[in-house]
Amino acid sequence: MLSIRFAIRRPLPSSLDVLHPHAVNYCSVSAASSASSSSAAAAEADRCIREGPRNDWTRPQIKSIYDSPLLDLLFHGAQVHRHAHNFREVQQCTLLSIKTGGCSEDCSYCPQSSRYSTGVKAEKLMGKDSVLDAAQKAKEAGSTRFCMGAAWRDTIGRKTNFNQILDYVKQIRSMGMEVCCTLGMLEKQQALELKEAGLTAYNHNLDTSREYYPNVITTRTYDDRLETLKNVREAGISVCSGGIIGLGEADDDRIGLLHTLATLPTHPESVPINALVAVKGTPLEDQKPVEIWDMIRMIATARIIMPKAMVRLSAGRVRFSMPEQTLCFLAGANSIFTGEKLLTTPNNDYDADQLMFKMLGLIPKPPVFSAKDSDAENIEEDALSSSG
Repeated sequence: MLSIRFAIRRPLPSSLDVLHPHAVNYCSVSAASSASSSSAAAAEADRCIREGPRNDWTRPQIKSIYDSPLLDLLFHGAQVHRHAHNFREVQQCTLLSIKTGGCSEDCSYCPQSSRYSTGVKAEKLMGKDSVLDAAQKAKEAGSTRFCMGAAWRDTIGRKTNFNQILDYVKQIRSMGMEVCCTLGMLEKQQALELKEAGLTAYNHNLDTSREYYPNVITTRTYDDRLETLKNVREAGISVCSGGIIGLGEADDDRIGLLHTLATLPTHPESVPINALVAVKGTPLEDQKPVEIWDMIRMIATARIIMPKAMVRLSAGRVRFSMPEQTLCFLAGANSIFTGEKLLTTPNNDYDADQLMFKMLGLIPKPPVFSAKDSDAENIEEDALSSSG
């Protein structure tokens, strides 16, 4: 006769028991290990979320973020971005060259300099009807900010043209769009007049670090550029200032650019990150194309150290595929330029951008005006209603 025995078995050891004899302490040991190996990107993203923006960055601190492992930097850039912004919103901007070519400056990257043979001819300021028509088409295509660029060193001695631009600003603002200009160096009075006309933002890029700057431009100084930013800020206009990578600079120069921007008394509301579009005939025509990893590193670092800024994926985007652009949005970019051209260089196809928005679930960011501007517009509307 068979005898059946029942044995009381001990539970099989868990995978944690097998992998680690002191399973009870596994999580705490792992957390301690993780904390000790935490990257600067992780630490600063956490601090940013807890404490908000800061303006007392040192170069070594920014370098440690920039040099963090790329996937870690990407992840924590995304983390800060989701904390500070609606991560699905992307602002669509259109940039129009309203005065092309013939610039006296020697910016080594620019096809509009009169010093280089690039095939770009000097033109007069565009007429009002053409500019307003372009703005209306941009609005219909989804842009909420319209930017006007003129190939000038500055606006001194251009009273007639400047007054025309003031009128353009007023007219485009009345369409319900944000308005931006980039007209070269700007004096205090001119900044005030642009503000009075309704200008939302003024673009004046620093381009690169203070140290590398003389290798790129000699016809105006770094301090000239900072003075323009100061005049814009004091006039109450939003500052749009970033730079270009791929000029032959080192990583330390990219870090230097970000350090200057992040230690301004107030961070720029907009930080364009441009990848050089090398144009034949310019001194930088033989520069190698910028790698997507460099763009991601710049964008994510900018997002962590200037969390509230719009980080703009700007010139050079045309070279990047949709998956590559996706990584840039994930890293913290939340604005693009739309339209067939960026001043004189090619830009992404409108239909391709619309497909990208649909594929990624991105939504257009509506225009944003200051409370003061909104109050002024409401008063004007009330006055019009009363008189009607």
